[in-house]
Amino acid sequence: QVQVAESGGGSVQPGGSLKLSCVVSVDTYRNVRVAWFRQAPGKEREGVAAIMALNDITVYADSVKGRFTISQDSAKKTVYLQMNSVNPEDTAMYYCAARTTPDGSLLNPSAYNSWGQGTQVTVSS
Repeated sequence: QVQVAESGGGSVQPGGSLKLSCVVSVDTYRNVRVAWFRQAPGKEREGVAAIMALNDITVYADSVKGRFTISQDSAKKTVYLQMNSVNPEDTAMYYCAARTTPDGSLLNPSAYNSWGQGTQVTVSS
């Protein structure tokens, strides 16, 4: 059983930075895959970035490559999403999700069965 809890959202100006955190509660952390998703009003939930705890393999959506960085602190069982050079299109509810099964794309929301409550990110001047 995996549980996640995210935090760190807020309001930021265009061009600014924000760091989200996701604490993962699981017996064997090295088996998890953790991803960040976001959903803006009226839009589908989209994968932003994901990481495999075992080997640090990461994947990113094209829309955030070069601006966002996903990382982990395995000792703290925590995954981070560093968001730089944000723009208004990054405004959304951000969700952390985790799974221990290997099947499915790392950025496919249907492949995850443990979700946090979400944290709002608003980019506005």
